[in-house]
Amino acid sequence: MAGQLKEVRNRIKSVQSTQQITKAMKMVSAAKLRRAQEAIVQMRPYAQKLQDMLSNIVSSSEAGAEMTLAVERPVEKVLLIVISSDRGLAGAFNTNVIKLAKSAIAEKYAVPYSKGNVTIWNIGKKAYENLTKGAYKTDARFKDIFLQLSFEKVQEAAAAAMEAFKNKEFDVVEIVYSQFKNAATQRFVVERYLPIPKVEKKEGAVQSDFIYDPDKSLLVAELMPKILNTQLYKAVLDSNASEHGARMTAMDKASVNANEMLRNLKISYNRARQAAITTELTEIVSGAAALQG
Repeated sequence: MAGQLKEVRNRIKSVQSTQQITKAMKMVSAAKLRRAQEAIVQMRPYAQKLQDMLSNIVSSSEAGAEMTLAVERPVEKVLLIVISSDRGLAGAFNTNVIKLAKSAIAEKYAVPYSKGNVTIWNIGKKAYENLTKGAYKTDARFKDIFLQLSFEKVQEAAAAAMEAFKNKEFDVVEIVYSQFKNAATQRFVVERYLPIPKVEKKEGAVQSDFIYDPDKSLLVAELMPKILNTQLYKAVLDSNASEHGARMTAMDKASVNANEMLRNLKISYNRARQAAITTELTEIVSGAAALQG
């Protein structure tokens, strides 16, 4: 009985120590989430407006013919930029990103991986570690971006993707990432990056007529890479905020679960302790009765 009490006491101490860690991690994630949320909330309207403007420009027949980054080609080689995190303990965040990447490959580009038709560039270590174990062609050149997140680092990845598309190394480039909604909600999406998606023309809709100053070709050549850099940076910021939100939620749930475990363990401890006291009292009464007899 004494051994059972000691075991329960040790479990209670262990759960209490774990709960202190989860509460501390929740506070750290909450602080990081505030900064990450401010960054993506300020970036999203700007990036969305730029993307709409670029899509409208390339949708015109004149513009689409001269833009190498908007040329539609038969899809033979695909590049997926999968954005995950460097650390775990974020609930199902990384699992959902990896699952979405695998399902996108299976559903859209169901050609044997051994032929090298799908290449994966990883931003974040978790997806890289998982996908490398499978039969996927992965590239680790940009997986450490989150170690020192900056626009310049993301710009290098965007420039490399654009250059590879221009050189016809890939016919389509897509981004797999998590869109941040709030601390408890993330939306996992596969988003077209290259060729630049065009706006679907609706019947009766008025076509936009742009006036270019300076010349259209010079203006578009200058703006297009900058807008695409911004789009990838927005996806990285979205994923960064989603990671901290998912981790904060996971640590909060872990702390709540620890409270429930402590309550059950304390009940078990009190029952075992009461049983031990009852046994000792019974032995004392039995001994006294034997002496009197």
